[in-house]
Amino acid sequence: MKNYVITVNGNAYDVTVEEAGGEVSAPAAAPKAAAPKKAAPAPKAAVGGIPINAPMRGTIVDIKVKVGDKVSNGTVVAVLEAMKMENDIVSDKDGVVAAVCVNKGESVETGAPVVTLN
Repeated sequence: MKNYVITVNGNAYDVTVEEAGGEVSAPAAAPKAAAPKKAAPAPKAAVGGIPINAPMRGTIVDIKVKVGDKVSNGTVVAVLEAMKMENDIVSDKDGVVAAVCVNKGESVETGAPVVTLN
């Protein structure tokens, strides 16, 4: 007999199978306690006073600024791809970039901080 653990749709099942040559047996599988799912990572801590947030859910395809850059109202700080369209994320204030909170290729949710300004 061989024991296997089979996972279906996130549920783990213990299954015992008897070798061929004898009776083939696969008793009803009882659900095993599934491992707890990992919680979504918390948003990165915003450093600085003024966050510039993602206007919608999407993927960051380009970051146009780095820490220490001076930006003014209307400066493009990053490019977000959503629904196969690229959208510029622009600063709505003047300031200096205190932190870049995302990486190129990272998925972000609506309202997630992209950069913060001082």
